[in-house]
Amino acid sequence: MSLPDLNLLITLDALLAEGSVAGAARRLHLSPSAMSRALARLREATGDPLLVRAGRALVPTPRAIALRQQVGDLVHDSVAVLRPVDKLDLAQLARTFTIRTREGFVENFGAQLIERVRAEAPGVRLRFVPKPDKDSTGLRDGSVDLETGVIGKSTGPEVRTQALFRDRFVAVMRAGHALAADAITPASYAAGEHIGVSRQGGEKGPLDDALLALGLERAIVVTVAGFSPALALARESDLIATVPERHTGLLRDGMHSVALPFPMPEFTVSMLWHPRLDADPAHRWLRGHMRAACCAERG
Repeated sequence: MSLPDLNLLITLDALLAEGSVAGAARRLHLSPSAMSRALARLREATGDPLLVRAGRALVPTPRAIALRQQVGDLVHDSVAVLRPVDKLDLAQLARTFTIRTREGFVENFGAQLIERVRAEAPGVRLRFVPKPDKDSTGLRDGSVDLETGVIGKSTGPEVRTQALFRDRFVAVMRAGHALAADAITPASYAAGEHIGVSRQGGEKGPLDDALLALGLERAIVVTVAGFSPALALARESDLIATVPERHTGLLRDGMHSVALPFPMPEFTVSMLWHPRLDADPAHRWLRGHMRAACCAERG
């Protein structure tokens, strides 16, 4: 079945508002003859005369009167859809944003982000959820509004990204650890007992590849799924945790942290979102505060 000409709704709205063919023609910048032809098409489409002669004027039929409000609302809503969004009213904004992050992000940047958001939009709520993998399904299906992480091969090709900060790995141990007293070397680092961090359960990774290139191998005593448990174990034992420096700043308070004594590339932590939210004013506003929170220096 063919769709009706939706332009006729605009024509009908003008005719019902003006009550005359000439007035409707002027409103829509058409000739009277073009408007008369449009009225004929409307009568054919609706099966109703809509406007009938009463002396020298046209009066609406009962069907036209019944349609007047509905047609006016449809035209108004259609125009609103195709018009650029009005300026965002943050004071009235009521919305919940779901943000997917790895552990450490909320602890280090969450308070700054919440403070900034609530200062401008007290009706906005943030919902942080864990990030067990790099799959982009949550961004695609709308269950996640914004995500942080390192861009990888599994990142959806359509996903929008923007860098937040650069980071590097550091070796972390409890205060008073034997390695904290001297300058750490590749050999002394490898000789310690280590905590592996792997979301997928594997023990070996880029750190081990870098050590292997030096003819060294570290002993991984235990493997955990995240930075928080790795640091918790290192804080209460002689085990060494190797974690991102900026991403775990507050989690490492009171512990001894040292740069790795062998080359390891830095990496970029970015925020990721689906392109359907790219132009959304509220989402753009949130992204701005996410960048600012990650750039802010903690006192």
